[in-house]
Amino acid sequence: MGWKAAEKLIRHWKILRGDNVMIIRGKDKGETGLIKRVIRSQNRVIVDGKNLVKKHIKQGEGHTGGIFSIEAPLHVSNVQVVDPVTGKPCKIGYKYLEDGTKVRYARGMNASGAVIPRPEILKERRKPRPTSPGPKDTPIELVLEKTYDEKAGIAN
Repeated sequence: MGWKAAEKLIRHWKILRGDNVMIIRGKDKGETGLIKRVIRSQNRVIVDGKNLVKKHIKQGEGHTGGIFSIEAPLHVSNVQVVDPVTGKPCKIGYKYLEDGTKVRYARGMNASGAVIPRPEILKERRKPRPTSPGPKDTPIELVLEKTYDEKAGIAN
């Protein structure tokens, strides 16, 4: 369960957070689920409710101890995206439509070639942008202040 960096990182990820995937190897082989988290530094993904392991947690300040079931990461090669038409696992390809938009589509032997839409969960940010200015943000008055006269060529 310790952290281990991957030997060769995947450059172009085709599996995204929120995708419906089927586990093709391991103890949960054949089961489908949504990707909860992508760990790019380890080439691993966490599938919601799958690959459960028991974790012993010692009691400490503010929390009780015990044995808990948590989702362990799976290697990305052990999952495949489910084809939205056939319901079978398939590979992912990219192509451009007539209007110029880049889309993902199902490819492979048993694939239908249907477009796989981007998950809706990717449209919302995991860490929302701060709404109030922080201590290191520049005040708006200083940003809008005119400091250079273009016609005269001199700074104020």
